[in-house]
Amino acid sequence: MNVAVTGSSGLMGHALVSHLRSQGRRVTRLVQRRPSAEDEVLWYPELDTAGLADVQAVVHLVGERVYGRWTEHHKEAIRESRVAGTRALAESLAKMDGGPRTLLCASAIGYYGDRGDEMLTEVSPPGEGFLASVHREAEEAAAIAERAGLRVVHLRIGIVQSPEGGALAWLLPQFRRGLGIRAGTGSQYVSWVSLPDLVRAIGHVLATPSLAGPVNVVAPHPVTNREYADILAGALGRPRFIALTRGLTRRMFGTDVADEIVLASIRAVPDRLLRTGFTFRHPKLEIAFRELL
Repeated sequence: MNVAVTGSSGLMGHALVSHLRSQGRRVTRLVQRRPSAEDEVLWYPELDTAGLADVQAVVHLVGERVYGRWTEHHKEAIRESRVAGTRALAESLAKMDGGPRTLLCASAIGYYGDRGDEMLTEVSPPGEGFLASVHREAEEAAAIAERAGLRVVHLRIGIVQSPEGGALAWLLPQFRRGLGIRAGTGSQYVSWVSLPDLVRAIGHVLATPSLAGPVNVVAPHPVTNREYADILAGALGRPRFIALTRGLTRRMFGTDVADEIVLASIRAVPDRLLRTGFTFRHPKLEIAFRELL
């Protein structure tokens, strides 16, 4: 199977391209600038369909970062990158004759919103809030490709764990100095996935034609924020963490990011991955940190 990937320069995309190529698959990198290498093809604002003639699947990972304070400009960039970008790609693929027949789009567990202790599977309804609405709209934007007969999969990805980027990379320096934090009460659930398991899961989805629609790409054992902080501090052999009140958390991250990401409780489980035989290398956070750190 030949695969095309958007967002190949990001943390997830770079790891995915390396993983797919290690399996002997030919990978085309879809870019938003003038292509400068033989394996690059322009996809936005207009897809160069000729470059995808012998590609069977597209993995769409592009999306504006959600961390940082949400100004109105930043929120618009988050929505535009996910909704408009997905719609443009889906429309182009839908019009192709004999092109890729599978489209995997990166969504996120933010689709579910803040849900407390509720166990969330792929059939759980969407939640409320800015991120939930963005992910819902982005998933709906891919519908045109589905109507054209493509297999469309929405990868509802958890908090990716890698020392090379993302949340863990931001936390590590603080925890190593003994300044790790627990946010709010610490009872909110964190649904996470290691970067190696993320790319393996995407490979599994590509190779499993029965998987279509939403797929939770999260480890089978979510943890609370308190447990996450304890496990990370223990893995580093550092003192316990500092407790931040809800008010201080909002001051540090901004109210929107604090309420929808840091303090939000999302207890998602990988029901469809497990049912189709996927085996996690890092099912528990302790195992992931032992190997990654």
